[in-house]
Amino acid sequence: MSLSLDRSKLAIVTDVVIVGAGPCGLFQVFELGLLGLKSELVDSLAQVGGQCTELYPDKPIYDIPAIPVCTARELIERLQEQIRPFNPGYHLGQEVTEVKPRPDGRFDVATSRGTRFDAGAVIIAGGVGSFQPRRLAVEGSDRHEGHSIHYRVKDAASFHDQDLVICGGGDSALDWTLELIDRARSIVLVHRRAEFRGAPASVERMLALVEEGRLDFIEGQVQSIVEQGEKLTGLKVTARDGVTRTIATDQVLVFWGLSPKLGPIAEWGLTLHRRTIAVDTHRFQTNIPGIYAVGDINDYPGKKKLILSGFHEAALAAFAVKEHLRPGEKIHLQYTTTSPLLQKRLGVGGDAGDSAAEGAGARHSA
Repeated sequence: MSLSLDRSKLAIVTDVVIVGAGPCGLFQVFELGLLGLKSELVDSLAQVGGQCTELYPDKPIYDIPAIPVCTARELIERLQEQIRPFNPGYHLGQEVTEVKPRPDGRFDVATSRGTRFDAGAVIIAGGVGSFQPRRLAVEGSDRHEGHSIHYRVKDAASFHDQDLVICGGGDSALDWTLELIDRARSIVLVHRRAEFRGAPASVERMLALVEEGRLDFIEGQVQSIVEQGEKLTGLKVTARDGVTRTIATDQVLVFWGLSPKLGPIAEWGLTLHRRTIAVDTHRFQTNIPGIYAVGDINDYPGKKKLILSGFHEAALAAFAVKEHLRPGEKIHLQYTTTSPLLQKRLGVGGDAGDSAAEGAGARHSA
């Protein structure tokens, strides 16, 4: 852990710094808030939501309890609404670069933009870590990123009535191919092999579109871009038969997955296992007391990389943080449906109700 913290700036005093503002990081705010703990969120991306916002905002999610279906974007919006009563601080577009434990048990934390925190605990909810999409590594492609070459879809309507090349063979490439096939002027799907990593049903639908002549598929590799002046007008693709073809296009969508990196987290002295952080299953604490990890970034026997699992981990981590910050203090189990204290924290009214009704409510403690 770096010891070079700049003490020239006043630190934000908080109970917890949460590293990562994806679904698990957002829900972590809620669980901590119910326990009366204040959170500050830090994320390297410019917006909250993590992979849900960055990679598949319009993709449906079916395994969130009591919500039969919602898009990834809707899930993030609902989580933001849920945590609004707890007023977390948002520090986006910056990485946590330094974490220094202090003799008093608290942590000095600093970010890449010079933001400083005086925190009682740190919870890492960074998904797969600090990540960047795998880019089209051909000469001149960087000049067209965000204009004609895209690694995520921000506005699907901007691709309507356009000639598109979509590169990739996973769920994102197939999902957007199927989503845009009726809206684009034409689509050419390029993948380096005939086998696909996407859902079998999506692969079947894609192959049917090829058979119908509505979609072109090339098994091959992108060799270079074609430009006219400063405008991208096409791609040169070498197919499996060795022939290089020029594909005219208005827009290129590249879905080659992520290149995940733990970034500065790898230097914090944590026990790592295959780019993930080892934790216990009682507190979801790392090998460093006061530092916890939830969501896809952690590792333990039986780990399942599901948003649902991350929510469970966030709940237990919140209790552990409370115990860490208030050692020896008894935590009384309460219910959000009947506890006046929890309802006050949530900003909702209503009678406290009969204590006998607590058995039907959602349990929590304060």
